[in-house]
Amino acid sequence: MSAPTALGRRSRPTRGALGSLRHDPAAPYRHLDWVLIVAVLVISAVGLLMVFSTSRGANPPYYYAQAAKQLFYVVLGIVGAAIILAIDYRHFRDWAPFIYGAGLALLLFVLTPLGSSHKGSQSWIDLGMFQLQPSEIAKVTFIIGIAGLAAHYRGEPTLARVAALLAVSGVPIVLVLAQGDLGTALVFVAMVPTILWIGGTKGRYLVVLALVAVLVAGAIVTSGALKQYQTDRLTVFVTQTDTGVAAAHSQGAAYNLDQAKIAIGHGGLWGRGLFNGSQTRTGQVPEQDTDFIFTAAAEQFGFVGAASLLAVMGLVVIRVWRTAQLARDDFGAYVCAGVLAMFLFQIFENVGMTMGIMPITGIPLPFMSYGGSSTLANFAAVGLVLNVHARRFA
Repeated sequence: MSAPTALGRRSRPTRGALGSLRHDPAAPYRHLDWVLIVAVLVISAVGLLMVFSTSRGANPPYYYAQAAKQLFYVVLGIVGAAIILAIDYRHFRDWAPFIYGAGLALLLFVLTPLGSSHKGSQSWIDLGMFQLQPSEIAKVTFIIGIAGLAAHYRGEPTLARVAALLAVSGVPIVLVLAQGDLGTALVFVAMVPTILWIGGTKGRYLVVLALVAVLVAGAIVTSGALKQYQTDRLTVFVTQTDTGVAAAHSQGAAYNLDQAKIAIGHGGLWGRGLFNGSQTRTGQVPEQDTDFIFTAAAEQFGFVGAASLLAVMGLVVIRVWRTAQLARDDFGAYVCAGVLAMFLFQIFENVGMTMGIMPITGIPLPFMSYGGSSTLANFAAVGLVLNVHARRFA
């Protein structure tokens, strides 16, 4: 029996470390966002099916290597997210300048002769069996860096602080543009005003920033700085006609868009069935395992299936937004805001370009498109959000 204390009460027996963990109501493992976890895993599973359906070939023996690689990337991404979740996210705040600097170093490295080019963009580092795209990793390091700086300022951002945040944001954007990767640069551009808005930046500053961004984008498109194929991809959604689908003989961006719309139209209400899409099975849609993977889902699962997939993606966005609201500090809220902007912009832009309502850019669909770098970056971002959610009471 325990000995009485000075106040006449008997002291409770000391629990072991394991017992304390089990009974600690603030323990991070007790506050995991399982809705977000399940939603991400569902999208990833559908993505694996779509990668296989677009890469296996029309007739047996089927090709499994690409789907196997994507499965490896997903497993590696889950492990990476778990590691990020295990580290208190406030340590990332303390390390923010170094993490941001590491992202810049990768972006600079790829511009050296050691970087490799692919389809007009020098955006890759050849690691042998794996092609690393630093701009995808830099999305996450950028979110941590800009969130750390915004949290450091605290209070309502002044004009000088907004200018400093924009200057820090501009460096990776310029480096990504130097690689010829306009699509990824647009993702960075979308994240900046979102973090500024969450941080309490005055509305007039954001309006001016939006106007400047539109003017700069227009100047870039009309200045001749872009290659012709890049200009075509950005403007084809404006120049397309109602009879564009009939022009299947056209080349370049118009052909990509026409084939994408044909695939989506073939899906109808309920779809052609898994592996039964004629456009998907015969590889008619260019880049269907990466940029245009949504067309494979729409053709095989139809309007109902594609809408359900978008609903699950919307659930991911909602859970990230909810975590931003629940975050116990500014840094956690800013990190979630950056992840929210990254996912929301990529989903809207990727799906929109397949339907002809947005410019065609090389932006992957989160957790769906084939690619190791983008998959790892997306899971790392989810790991950060889960980290903020799990430690909102700690």
